[in-house]
Amino acid sequence: MSDMPEPVDWKTLDKDLKRISQLELATAYVSRPLIATGMALAFVVLAALVASVFLGTESHPILIIAATGFGAYMALNIGANDVANNMGPAVGARALTLGGALLIAAIAESTGALLAGDAVVKRIATDILLPGSVSDSTTFIWAMMAALMAAALWVNLSTWIGAPVSTTHSVVGGVLGAGLFAAGIAAVNWKIVGLIGLSWVISPILAGIIAAAFLAFIKVQILYQTDRIAAAQRWLPVLVAVMAGVFITYLIHKGLGRLIEVPLTAILPFGLGTGTLTFFIVKPIIYRQSKGLDNKNKSLKALFSLPLILSATLLSFAHGANDVANAIGPVAAIVQTLQTGAISADAPVPAWVMIIGAFGISFGLFLFGPKLIRMVGSQITKLNPMRAFCVSLATAFTVIVASALGLPVSSTHTAVGAVFGVGFFREWFQDRRRRKKGKASAFEHIAAEERRRRKLVRRSHFMTILAAWIVTVPASALISALIYALLRWISG
Repeated sequence: MSDMPEPVDWKTLDKDLKRISQLELATAYVSRPLIATGMALAFVVLAALVASVFLGTESHPILIIAATGFGAYMALNIGANDVANNMGPAVGARALTLGGALLIAAIAESTGALLAGDAVVKRIATDILLPGSVSDSTTFIWAMMAALMAAALWVNLSTWIGAPVSTTHSVVGGVLGAGLFAAGIAAVNWKIVGLIGLSWVISPILAGIIAAAFLAFIKVQILYQTDRIAAAQRWLPVLVAVMAGVFITYLIHKGLGRLIEVPLTAILPFGLGTGTLTFFIVKPIIYRQSKGLDNKNKSLKALFSLPLILSATLLSFAHGANDVANAIGPVAAIVQTLQTGAISADAPVPAWVMIIGAFGISFGLFLFGPKLIRMVGSQITKLNPMRAFCVSLATAFTVIVASALGLPVSSTHTAVGAVFGVGFFREWFQDRRRRKKGKASAFEHIAAEERRRRKLVRRSHFMTILAAWIVTVPASALISALIYALLRWISG
């Protein structure tokens, strides 16, 4: 009788282990979005608890706690959707990793919100609704609550389908819908609504044209020069100086301009001075950086990377300072009205409310931002540091020009419009070069489906984003009207 052990059937065990491994992978894949949703819910609950600690002894504590919770929810959605416009081009150009972009944007957004955000709590109600049209404080509170809830829900839905939309226009639509339901058509300031509608068309087109113009300049003056490095040494300091001047004007306008009425002509000298100083500081730095570099596009991408990162950071700071108001502005107005019994859309913002807004934007960015960052950065059109730099510069430039014209603009529409402008310019430029080389007829003989596939701007994303922009105000207005009606019915 042999003492040798019986052979083990490893085949069956391997099959079982493979099934278990596949099950673990599937479980991790399914649970990953649930973890982010759970953390977001925990943040909203924490914000409500903070409100109960600070204002739990006030009258109507439930309303204050609910408003704070919805403000936190809106802040999360702003971080998930809006911040992609600032960091997406830098990530798409590979000047930043996704993790690096998330970290820089979170710091810049939070800093902007905490340092300058209290100056930009917009007078949303008195801008959209005519003075005196909503004189009852209870109606005003429910209208602000409905607007906040509707805007947050719409931005959440837009993020889910992958469409970057304007959070400002979402809040405007929310106030418009609740105001129409509460006080009728006569209560709406249709002039302001008309200007906002006009900005939908003008701001993305203007940004696209400006971005295309900057890209055309870079192509002609740098990329297609015989000595590209020498051309970059000559023109890159000028472009960085323009960037510095434009951004200091943008930041002063967004910050100081909200505290006191400052004419744009009074701000421009600061921008001009900053640009001049930057030129003399940057010129020797770029000269040292470019020494020994090969005369290739890869070298130019390296030179443009740092200016691109700086411009994206400045955009995030300005965005945090400006758009945090979309989350905490209605909350501050509700709290002030409950405390004083008087309607005030210019309510002072408590520090704890500002902190919730700032951290909410950062958490929303970390938890849900990557999807839209990838969309804006790489799925609309292919970006490199030069193209992405043009997008950031055009975004700030357009905001200043639109402000001078008195048009309320959306940073989302402006930034995404600049991305499309760069993409469509590249298509036009490529087609122009093809015709010059006599290759246009060969391209036209390719099947229509293949020609569409070779386009440099993805039409499907273009149509999705355009549709989302068109329906943002009507959709958020309809949702807000329904929520307002529901809230009034519940409250009796």
